[in-house]
Amino acid sequence: MSKYVKNLITEHLRQQLGGVQDALLVNVIGLNANTNYRLRTELGRKNIRLEVVKNSLAARATAGTALAPMFEGLTGTAAICWGAEDIVSLAKEITRLAKDEQFKAFVPRGGVVDGQRISDREVADVAKWPSRAEQLSLLLGQILSPGANLVSQLGSVGGALASQIEQRGEGAEEEASPAAAAPEAAAPTEAAGPEAAPA
Repeated sequence: MSKYVKNLITEHLRQQLGGVQDALLVNVIGLNANTNYRLRTELGRKNIRLEVVKNSLAARATAGTALAPMFEGLTGTAAICWGAEDIVSLAKEITRLAKDEQFKAFVPRGGVVDGQRISDREVADVAKWPSRAEQLSLLLGQILSPGANLVSQLGSVGGALASQIEQRGEGAEEEASPAAAAPEAAAPTEAAGPEAAPA
């Protein structure tokens, strides 16, 4: 391979991986063309890219980036996977497909998470983490929980206060009712007085 071609491939990889912070290495050696196509289709549904790379060129393309540790000391042919919603979703999909009988040769070989190199075993650990959507759901629950508790407490205190005010109001009405009835009863007696006087 000429130096010119190597430079073209390196630049192409650099452009493809520009801005990528997390990625996984996988093995695709041993997959026939049809299986490889099905694998890429499965990955494409999850917005995951798969690129077979030459280690030395990939190392040059990622030099000075967060992905650089992934290619340190790497031997043999490898493919790089990146994309999905986040690294957890990516790891979940890679480990799921690795367990599929039709993709026997497809296995994780490690990768990079937040600039730190991880082994093939650690890929399985990352796959057990909550995904971004699950983390956001947990975070939202934690944010809303104190507010919900406060509203519940205020509601219970407010409800008790309203109940007491209502009971007081009913008691005041009952006390006022006999007092209002007494003058009404006395009024006819007074009215009868002047009429009785001439007799």
